[in-house]
Amino acid sequence: MDIYKLIEWVVKIGIVFLIFMHALAYIVLLERRLLGFIQMRLGPNRVGPFGLLQPLADGIKFFFKEEIIPRDADRTLYIIAPVVALVPALTTIAVIPFGDTVNLFGRQIELSITRVDISMLVILALTSMGVYGIVLAGWSSNNKYSLMGGLRSSAQMISYELSLSLAIVGVVIFSGSLDLVQIAKEQMGTWGGIIPKWNIFTQPIGFTLFLISVIAETNRVPFDLPEAETELVAGFHTEYSSMKFAIFFIAEYANMVTASAMATLLFLGGWHGPYVEKFPLLGPVYFTMKILFFLVLYIWLRGTLPRFRYDQLMKFGWKFMIPVALANVVLVAALALFLY
Repeated sequence: MDIYKLIEWVVKIGIVFLIFMHALAYIVLLERRLLGFIQMRLGPNRVGPFGLLQPLADGIKFFFKEEIIPRDADRTLYIIAPVVALVPALTTIAVIPFGDTVNLFGRQIELSITRVDISMLVILALTSMGVYGIVLAGWSSNNKYSLMGGLRSSAQMISYELSLSLAIVGVVIFSGSLDLVQIAKEQMGTWGGIIPKWNIFTQPIGFTLFLISVIAETNRVPFDLPEAETELVAGFHTEYSSMKFAIFFIAEYANMVTASAMATLLFLGGWHGPYVEKFPLLGPVYFTMKILFFLVLYIWLRGTLPRFRYDQLMKFGWKFMIPVALANVVLVAALALFLY
């Protein structure tokens, strides 16, 4: 193996992991500050300038809090469950491209940890595994409310994974690839020098379906039924404390970033933007800005919308989302046949 290639992998893994983990901490701070603004209050602003050290204070607090394990819990599965939720959420960043190939130190370096021809399928497979951690957490806690939260999450994942996958099919038909790099490159350029060739303009229905489905997949408002505190105390993580409790939220925010990155790559042109062909290092900047847009949208929805009832959630998924997604696949296939 090329020693320089090995060093490149190690450096990219280290840099991406450090940036990703710090970003997750500050997304929590961003959410708390934005929700404070929406609800006409301040939010955390005492620890450090503008509250910027609040994530560090929260991390220290979680590390030193007393850890309580229920007496009748299945101890092994109880401990494994947070790890099962976290590992797939963090692994997805390995195949997410955040820029084009750049020339650094005389070497052509791809701005992703690794490139896989079926990277989209890899992400779908990994993100669908995270639900096992939630189900195991609910079952192993020996708490009926936790179990209900875990079962809700599994049913919700099955329902909205179908519409999510069908929304992506349209993008695959147009790009002819499951490679996220190729899908992003297919959206280069503009129509008439004005409108970007982003899939959001050619497939607005697919984008809307995808956006609703990933919000449901990540258990966020208005689809946060697995942790509905008004019904289930706190849902699947009721019996968790200390760092195990924090790990579930790290996994949730990691999945939010992954969903935002997927939406960016599939529908908003990925890292493409003005002058990115001349200055490839602008790519990660555009990519980050687009991800930030979706994260702010997540937070805005949380501060605005009420939660669905569970029967409404399931009815909406099966009786509306899936039929519309199937019709969209037929429409996109017909359009692709006509154009190509």
